[in-house]
Amino acid sequence: MARTVVMTVVLTPGPPTSLDLHGSLTPAALTAALASLPPCTPTLQRHTDHHHTLTLPPPPFPAGRLCDLLTGATAARQAPHPARDGAGTPCTRHPECARHHGRTPHPACTPHPACTTAEPEGPPPATPLQREVLLDAMTHPGTGLHVEQLHWRWYGPLDARRFTAAWQTLHDSEAVLRTALARPAAPGTGPLISVHPHAAPQLERHPRGSEDWHALLLSERMREFDLHRPGTALRIALLEEPGQVYRILLTYHQALLDGWSARVLRRTLYRAYLADGRPLGSERRPDLRDHMHWLDRRNQAPARAFWARAGAPAGTAGLPGRPDPTRPDRQPGAGPRRRGHGRTRQRLTPYEALRLRHWAADRGATESTALHTVWALQLHRANPTAPAVAFAAAVSGRGIPLPGADRLPGPLRGALPLHVRIDPATPLTRLLTTLAGQALEAASHEWVSPGQAALWSPPATDPPDPAATHPVPDSLIAFEATPPPAPADDPVHTELATEGIRVGPAETVAAHTARPLTVTAHHDATGALVLTCVYDRTRIADSDAAETLAQTTLLLRELPHAPGGATTVADALALLDGTPVPRVTTSTARTLRILRAASRTGAGTICLVPPPDAPPGCYDALAAAYPGPQALTTVAPPADASTVLAALRPALARGEPLLLGGFSGAGSLACAVAERIASHGWHPPLVAIGGALTTEGEGGPDPVRALARTLETAAAAATTTARP
Repeated sequence: MARTVVMTVVLTPGPPTSLDLHGSLTPAALTAALASLPPCTPTLQRHTDHHHTLTLPPPPFPAGRLCDLLTGATAARQAPHPARDGAGTPCTRHPECARHHGRTPHPACTPHPACTTAEPEGPPPATPLQREVLLDAMTHPGTGLHVEQLHWRWYGPLDARRFTAAWQTLHDSEAVLRTALARPAAPGTGPLISVHPHAAPQLERHPRGSEDWHALLLSERMREFDLHRPGTALRIALLEEPGQVYRILLTYHQALLDGWSARVLRRTLYRAYLADGRPLGSERRPDLRDHMHWLDRRNQAPARAFWARAGAPAGTAGLPGRPDPTRPDRQPGAGPRRRGHGRTRQRLTPYEALRLRHWAADRGATESTALHTVWALQLHRANPTAPAVAFAAAVSGRGIPLPGADRLPGPLRGALPLHVRIDPATPLTRLLTTLAGQALEAASHEWVSPGQAALWSPPATDPPDPAATHPVPDSLIAFEATPPPAPADDPVHTELATEGIRVGPAETVAAHTARPLTVTAHHDATGALVLTCVYDRTRIADSDAAETLAQTTLLLRELPHAPGGATTVADALALLDGTPVPRVTTSTARTLRILRAASRTGAGTICLVPPPDAPPGCYDALAAAYPGPQALTTVAPPADASTVLAALRPALARGEPLLLGGFSGAGSLACAVAERIASHGWHPPLVAIGGALTTEGEGGPDPVRALARTLETAAAAATTTARP
């Protein structure tokens, strides 16, 4: 069986995207490939008979599909006459292409908003917490991770002009609303944060009857964010209802805003509306930049020492369910397969919530500590032989020695790991005080991100090695924190009332996270305690999540009836006698398969993407054929973008150079992965596509060696193609 390779391609993501074509390029092959794609004539530059550069229009032009077409067997059947200069006409229909070619764009083309705003020099790197949020969102496409919402009702007249002007005032005075990701210059570089001088609010008005409220909530939560454009991290939707009632929905990405921030902006909105959109003064300080500067100056040694001794032991339990190897959607009798995230809710009445608060206070604790204690009990019940139980506790991130941090809109909300060893004979009060003490001690380091805490926990290495650390806890417990109340003499609501306006209480829709399970608690307008559980349906079935939250609520409701300080852990767990122990599925995260380890630290990683219907081991021979120092890895087929991105997360977290490659057919998937990496702030990796294995003709170069040479070319180019 003979094998032939006519063309290999090295793709450099843009804008503008360019393809370095190595091999015999025929006019017929190029014309046939372009005929299968959206109409646009790219620019072709000839270097030699066997080396050309093809410059493409900006995304969403399917550059990966073009790579597959040019390197596939169809191209091999064309006559081998190399293309000459002038085989393409420069595209001027896209501003990015026109700028690249030095020509004037078509008058109908409006420049992209991100290109019209000057960026300051030297944008700083994203904070560790921002990097982790962006990595979560990047590696879980289509799930709406880290997208939170805040909504409330506006009763009375609403002047659309004043409302829009008020939001523009907020964007002018709040640096975080003009913040965007900046493109890093060097391969392997992580996200950079840039504050722009101007940004327009992303505001949409929906007339009465045009949208269903729940459909609007879902569509806004699932819609992707373009975080490279200033002003797009917050979307405002205004839905008109009958009788001069409006629903205001804020949808924001947690890489730049959190729930505390949204409530601060809500207050400022009212003042700006009453001022008819006129400026309220100078920019708010401190702002996002001040917080980043404060973090950069922190001495990390005390925090590292704390987490080095506060790490959980190996084998710690993190989910309130017995491990089950079968995924919930594949268990017998599971019914139709359900994907994504589920949500369930329970409620303590105002009286029950008040009784819980008093019970906790009598023991020197708070409601949040009571919730932590109940969660620890459930973790122990499901995993009685585990040496300890662990979970993450949400913190506002504003209990830091930065003046004005409580008024600072930005992505400060974090989560700190807590763990405790549980003995059934231990008095419940002791468990309560132990968790309260842990939370208080950890709060002095609440600026530390979850990833940093895991990195500094045993087994610690120097330098830190993410692969050698414990993972972050699987469950997150969040007692919703809100900004301090407005001053008693704040006239905002009185002035709104004089215009016939009343605003209802705001409600948060908790974000989906990368953790399998999150429980959020908040008080509603009546004083009731509302518990919301958000869970990953591939790990936890709907019925098990509902049972878990019902048991949590039962314990919170019944523990205040427990007699005195003699109640033990075993006594508390007896309240759950007769109830089932929920099930959880063990994690089946895909990882990179190492074909050959890197020859030195920092050499980078090459990920070979499997083409459709690729057999296992299709890249095994490349380990001997490719001489470079990088780690040579692949993902077991079949693979999609989610699989490849999840496997690449550790490499992206380490900040080492990354190169994607594969045989013909892998181009579309590899380019989709590269584009998603770039869209979340990382330097886009080059994509190297080799030829396809065919059975036509005799002789010809070995496609494995051809791909190895293409990878060498791309790896060399990666060191010189850093773009500003």
